[in-house]
This record gives sequence, structure tokens and C-alpha cells, in this order.
Amino acid sequence: MTKRAVIAMSGGVDSSVAASLLVEQGYEVIGLFMRLGIATPTIEESGKRGCCSVQDAHDARCVADSLGIHFYVLNFKEEFDEIIDYFCHEYASGRTPNPCILCNQKLKFGRLLRFAQALNADYIATGHYARVEKSPPEAGRYLLKKGIDQRKDQSYVLFSLTQEQLSRALFPLGTMTKDEVRQKARNLNLKTKDKQESQEICFVPENDYREIILEKLGGQVEPGIIKDTKGHVLGKHPGIEFFTIGQRRGIGIAFGKPKYVVNINPTENTITIGSGTELLESELTASELNWISISTLENPMEVQAKIRYNHKPSKAMIYPIEEGRVRVIFNEPQMAITPGQAVVFYDGDIIVGGGWIDSPSSR
Repeated sequence: MTKRAVIAMSGGVDSSVAASLLVEQGYEVIGLFMRLGIATPTIEESGKRGCCSVQDAHDARCVADSLGIHFYVLNFKEEFDEIIDYFCHEYASGRTPNPCILCNQKLKFGRLLRFAQALNADYIATGHYARVEKSPPEAGRYLLKKGIDQRKDQSYVLFSLTQEQLSRALFPLGTMTKDEVRQKARNLNLKTKDKQESQEICFVPENDYREIILEKLGGQVEPGIIKDTKGHVLGKHPGIEFFTIGQRRGIGIAFGKPKYVVNINPTENTITIGSGTELLESELTASELNWISISTLENPMEVQAKIRYNHKPSKAMIYPIEEGRVRVIFNEPQMAITPGQAVVFYDGDIIVGGGWIDSPSSR
């Protein structure tokens, strides 16, 4: 009996090739473009490719037509507005958000999955570079694994998917490299075969998020004090919303040697500046955990922990603590552990689980 799969098509080469692979594998494929209700500059206007633009929707439809699959555009504006609100309020709380993780959890594998179920579809697919496998029968769990292409692996941004979501997930590109995907698109002469990759958060053109924060928070943004780690006042900042841990550029004060944001205090409305060594931390705590390869963490466990998307996993021990949280102790100090980012735990290629960073141990 033919299985039906709904695939999120962004108008890029990855989701286009993923859709073509599903067709080749014999699935009944339905393409879906998520209309987010945001204005996205075209490549001609910005010089870079964002995503979710009118042009992207057109490209996705062209690919769907060439593959002979049904294609729909679904309005996700209401849900996406919630993600933008989260993004802005995290910055206002002195944290640095990762909206892509929430988008995967709540949109692609949230509302899109519900849409797929309404169509009696068996699976939801995306163009992520990751893999899902069934664990041995005695474990009875779905495993999330790194994509074969280590340069493109996106398992980090999928850590929050539940067992139910993973049981319905298909990642056709998980066993391919980016070069192979490009070649596949050219072999099929897909419209998106030479399209640039999206490098930015889709609602933050040019990676300048200040404008959207001012639009959303307006008068809530207040200037405050910049100080050093000894408490000496160095100057003023325009709002903690415009800073993140580890930031070096755009602080607004000239220093004779490299200085970084080492702490953001929303209660005092202060930014603390320090040296690179003052950014090093050996511990963190995390909450809102999601476990994948295990049902829960009952005893200390050795893992490789990744504290941001482009971070190289580092050896660490994780310990269960009160209120379902964990304490993470690294073998070696890590640079710029940032509240609001995700910490994801790996056992080789397998994601054990992950959560949201509350704070480094010393803050």
C-alpha cells in the first residue's frame, strides 16, 4: 500500500531534492509551502538569499509541477508571529534565542504535521541533513542521528522533536552530501539546482535583528550601563536587547585590545565587558529537556555536548538535578556559554537529548 508523505518545500535546492527522492522511493508526495506573512527581500535587493519569499513560493511550485506532485500554500502567519515574539522577548530577558529550533518543533513538526494527519498522510518530510532510525526492539525508541555530511549536519536544531514526531519524520537527505544533492538537482534539471543557500534567519534580513526588536518592543527598550568585570563603569548601551554573550563588535566603546560581552543582567539593565579568558566556563545548567535515545536521565552520563549550532561537540558529564534540570560539566572550559541557546548531547552520531541553557555555573 502506497505511503503518503507531506514535504515542507521552502523553494530551495535541499527540499526540492528531498521531494524528488520521495517520489523515486514510491511515496505519494504532497508539497507544502509555509507562508509566514513576512516581507523578505529578493536576492536582487539584498544580494543574499533568505527564505519564504514570493519567489521561493513560485520556485517551490515549479519544482512540484516538474515532479508531478500536489502542492499547497498554507498560512502559518499566526504561529510564526509567536516565534517572532519569543525571539524578541528572549533578547529582552538577556538571553540569545534560537528560533529555528522552535520553528521545527512548532511549525514543521507541529502544525504541518497536523495538516499532514488531516490529509491522512503517514509522514512529514523536510530537507534537513539528519537521520531517523528505529532503535533495537527492546529499546522501542526512534533515534535522531547526525547527517552523513558533517559540514551540513542539522541534527542540533531538531533535538526538541518528540518520539511521536520522530516516528512520522522523513529526512531523505540524511545519507547524502551537499555536493551530491546539488548534482542530483542538476541531473533532474530542477529550477532550484543553482539557487543560493539561505544563510539568515528568515525574518531577520541582513542578520540585523535590531529593527525587528524595535518594531516589536518599541518603548520597552531602555539604555543602561556598560561596566567591566570589576564593576567600573565604561559607558552606556542602547538596550540589552542588542547584545549577546561573546559579542565583540558593535559594543560602542573602543578598547586597546579585544573585549567581549561576558554577562547581560536584565534586572540591573547592565552589560559586562571582559577578556576572552573571562568568557571561559566549565559548567552550565539546562532545563526544558527533551530526551531521545533514553526516556529520562537517572544517573550521570558521559556525552559530547554542543552549546551552539556551529560549536564542535565537547566531552562532558551530565548530571540530573532538581526540577527535571541537568548540570553539565565539561572536560575543558568552553567559550561563551550563552543562556537561551540549546545544549544538545551526543553519543557519537546519536542525539541523547538536549535542553535550553539557563546559565553558566558562575553567573
